[in-house]
Amino acid sequence: MIKATLGKEIVIKRLNEIGALADIVKIIAEKGVSILAVSAWVEGPDGVFRFLVDDELRAADALRAKNCNVREGHVVLAEVPHKPGMLRLLTEKMKGAGIDLHHLYASAALDQSKCLVVFSSADNQKAMVVLNQSAH
Repeated sequence: MIKATLGKEIVIKRLNEIGALADIVKIIAEKGVSILAVSAWVEGPDGVFRFLVDDELRAADALRAKNCNVREGHVVLAEVPHKPGMLRLLTEKMKGAGIDLHHLYASAALDQSKCLVVFSSADNQKAMVVLNQSAH
């Protein structure tokens, strides 16, 4: 039901100005890297952007070459059926295991049978094990 693996996300924090996201995704796209999931928000004067991409090293190198302040974060990638209640199931599993979630975002299209949930927790290794055990 749930398939969880460990992965990396790219995190960029920069001055929030019009076009900031457009500039970042242009750099990623020009390297031929696909964005699988993204989350973005504003903290004070800064924009914070989290990307899950299909080639994290190439994207990070391209962004650094354009003077972007890039950080790589460890995350859990959970592939779940795209149906009602799946996020509830995932978060209840984390709650039951006593795992504190730090951040979470997801990606799905209406016509897909699966979606991707990306999250970081206090113990990503344990979270992956808990979710994979629930698949059996």
